[in-house]
Amino acid sequence: MVHSQEVRNVRGELTAKGKATRGRIVEGAAAVLREKGVASATLDDIMVRTRSSKSQLFHYFPAGKDELLVAVARFEAEQVLEDQQPYLSRLDSWEAWSQWRDVVVKRYEDQGDQCPLGSLFLQIGRSTPGTRAIVVELMRRWQESLAAGIRALQASGSLPADLDVDRRTAALLAAIQGGVSILLSTGRSTHLRAALDQGIDDLRRAARATG
Repeated sequence: MVHSQEVRNVRGELTAKGKATRGRIVEGAAAVLREKGVASATLDDIMVRTRSSKSQLFHYFPAGKDELLVAVARFEAEQVLEDQQPYLSRLDSWEAWSQWRDVVVKRYEDQGDQCPLGSLFLQIGRSTPGTRAIVVELMRRWQESLAAGIRALQASGSLPADLDVDRRTAALLAAIQGGVSILLSTGRSTHLRAALDQGIDDLRRAARATG
């Protein structure tokens, strides 16, 4: 049984305990969906994994499974960025860019031909409220992190000050997404590796031009 006074305050907002419980359910649901697949996983599977009752699930996700899936999609989007740390936030040297490249390749090679985030969007539909915003926010934050790295190299004099940062990062992110799409179709990371190497090599060529 869910005791509302323990998980929500007088304004109806989740308390720290409520947020922790909701987070545990989302993280457990993400694990179940990765193991069983979005189409095969049931609420019963999620309840067993998260040690939750049906009343708890519907307390935190009143709209049911679709609302829970959207929350899991947000969690998976966050993992995309988290799995690239600490390098994504420290792209201030060529060594850091190389380490970041290796982490990205490993992440998607380990993931293989199954994309949890993509599967979730197929299941709940991109027209479901909130789903498109998840992708937009993920790409915005990812591109901003890459841009911060390039600007750090500009500040140190390693890249020309007039380099078009937004254009470079947009192209690099698009190349990564293309490489990941091919990996999902073929199970091979060749194109992802090539996309990352080419993007970083292009930056290095721009750096050499400053010399």
